[in-house]
Amino acid sequence: MNVSSDVAPERLRRAEYPHQMSIETRWMDNDVYGHVNNVVYYSYFDTVVNAYLIRTGALDIHAGAVIGLVVETGCRYFSAISFPDTVCAGLRVARIGHSSVRYEVGLFRNDESEPAAQGHFIHVYVDRQTRRPVALPQALRTVLERLA
Repeated sequence: MNVSSDVAPERLRRAEYPHQMSIETRWMDNDVYGHVNNVVYYSYFDTVVNAYLIRTGALDIHAGAVIGLVVETGCRYFSAISFPDTVCAGLRVARIGHSSVRYEVGLFRNDESEPAAQGHFIHVYVDRQTRRPVALPQALRTVLERLA
């Protein structure tokens, strides 16, 4: 099985993400190799997506009838981030479906315009009680369309 690729992934610049959020790295984010551990990058993805949804009023994580479940995520790493760097997490929406959304996230080290990493995050929105997929509520769809 060949896992290498001859095609380099498209690296989106910071300006291509309509929503951006600063995240301070923490001492504990670094691993024994002196850079932020890969699992922390996924935490940054989760943080920028959910902070945007909560702050815009599109998602009530405590009492809303609809919740988003992660069904897929992925990340490509280009360069290291280390404490005490500041991460700029850029967010955009690549696809809005009937009950799902594909977010794209770029992580930028300090003031750099090229991403240190970029990835994606797919939510399927479900009924909180039944966990069955539901149509995106209009308020959520409206907020997502701003990032498409």
